[in-house]
Amino acid sequence: MKIKFAIIGTSKITKMFLAAAKQDERFHLHAVYSRNIETAQSFADEHQAEIVFDDLIKLASCEEIDAVYIASPNNYHAQQAIQMMESGKHVLCEKPIAVNAIEFEKMVATARKYNVCLMEAMLSSFVPNFLIIKSSLGKIGQLRKFTASFCQYSSRYPAFLKGENPNTFNLAFANGSLVDIGIYPLYAAISLFGMPDNIHSQCAKLSSGVDGCGDLLLSYDQLSYDKSSGLQAVISHSKVSSGENVGELQGELGRIVWQHSSEFNHVKLVMNSGEEQVLSVAQHENKMVYECQHFFDLITNQCIESTVNSWQLSLNVLKVLEQVRSQQSIVYPNDSV
Repeated sequence: MKIKFAIIGTSKITKMFLAAAKQDERFHLHAVYSRNIETAQSFADEHQAEIVFDDLIKLASCEEIDAVYIASPNNYHAQQAIQMMESGKHVLCEKPIAVNAIEFEKMVATARKYNVCLMEAMLSSFVPNFLIIKSSLGKIGQLRKFTASFCQYSSRYPAFLKGENPNTFNLAFANGSLVDIGIYPLYAAISLFGMPDNIHSQCAKLSSGVDGCGDLLLSYDQLSYDKSSGLQAVISHSKVSSGENVGELQGELGRIVWQHSSEFNHVKLVMNSGEEQVLSVAQHENKMVYECQHFFDLITNQCIESTVNSWQLSLNVLKVLEQVRSQQSIVYPNDSV
């Protein structure tokens, strides 16, 4: 079974997606969309696509296309996904899947109505080492602290400092440090522990109105699978500075440590006794391979919702993001729609 895809967006992440998707023989790149037809044609030539579009209505009405990968600016995600799903197309949409919960609930309603698959493209949920962390929680006893950081100096920050307004730091495109990279450790925390009972945050806002860096403190009075209390999750993120980007989950008997909360490299178990055990396994160089295979499986098996990046998980993440933005007085144009 060949799944004919169209892509919306021609950025670096789209190239990474294509390299991963082509590892699966079910994938076929059929069409490329860009607001600029020359850009679409150049990208199509480079990646052997057959059709190009600069009109979303024509893309949606193309009956040859089975599914669409959306990697456009955040503020367009919901509108474009709904438009594609209303034409019977499955949608894999980059994170954050929507700007707010209201948008996402409309997306889910559309997926249900037209019986098409909708999934957020959060790659870290599917990498083998994150699954190992999930299955190893019981080894470290009662869980107490989760700490993770994603701090990466943006290549576009120098342009911003010169007075330009690149998408990365543009409020109109619903961007900023938290929704761009802080979402990775946040997604992991909510995937592991569910919705927090309390959320506290702080950030350093840039002149454009978005957050350049910040911190979150999530507290859990009680976990669904552990009737004990007192877990705290501390998440740091930055687009204006770089860090080691390590993570650690501490329990009363030991801890699990890893590198990089979007890839989960070098996972290790460290017990209070001093005993150490390497938990990580070899992973594909392109970590998007795993989410692609999962999404293709969903389509092949006629499933409209992932059991991994479920709609409830995506909704929970968006609710936390909204509460954090409210605390920081960050309002996106989509919030008023």
